Amino acid sequence: MPKSKRAKVVHLTQVDKKGKELTLKLFANVQESIDKYKYIFVFSVDNMRNTYLKKVRADLSDSRLFFGKTKVMAKALGSTPETAYQTNTHLLAPYLAGNVGLLFTDRSPEDVSAHFAANTPTDFARAGTRATRRFAIPKGIVYSLGGEVAAESDVPMAHGLEPELRRLNVPTSLSKGKITLQNEYEVCREGQVLDSRQTRLLKLFGVATAEFRVRVVAYWSAESGTVEEVDGEAPEEMEE
Repeated sequence: MPKSKRAKVVHLTQVDKKGKELTLKLFANVQESIDKYKYIFVFSVDNMRNTYLKKVRADLSDSRLFFGKTKVMAKALGSTPETAYQTNTHLLAPYLAGNVGLLFTDRSPEDVSAHFAANTPTDFARAGTRATRRFAIPKGIVYSLGGEVAAESDVPMAHGLEPELRRLNVPTSLSKGKITLQNEYEVCREGQVLDSRQTRLLKLFGVATAEFRVRVVAYWSAESGTVEEVDGEAPEEMEE
């Protein structure tokens, strides 16, 4: 009989050691990158998706990108003029709060900002995020794209999905094998915090509203030793 995976013993001492090694490696890699590249960018990510972040890494293969463990990265930059790894690198540390990372590159600030602005794929929203628009299913026959395109360019939703729609509180019925609605059904309003039921409905109708976006918050230049804020809150206003 095969051994149960649940019986596997994980030694916490080993986990702690590995975690410390990774932290020290990140610290060293950040400082090594400061010496190697002309610019350090603090960037923020909206609607984080690992798949899209991997593409960003691939597109910027001539650079180096770190995401996560902001406290370790901030410590590597330095927190005061005395502890700054290089002149004024400590001025970037206060921006390292929230869903942000560091990009080390020789590309100019204009090139980096333009690259991020040109790559903003959309995906299906997740529960807990805010709706960026209103979406409602029109009354009458329910179409696969929920009225997002003209009826002649769409097809009626498969009747087998009718139980799923009713489970999601949409008051549908079957009429001659077609799913129908007596009245328009509002799925979400703009600005509303979405729950799992709403995000499931948006996905069923192919409505992708979450835009993956990377924004430059601030950057440091090795040549001038200065930090320029681009698109973000001032450090003193950012949450810890």
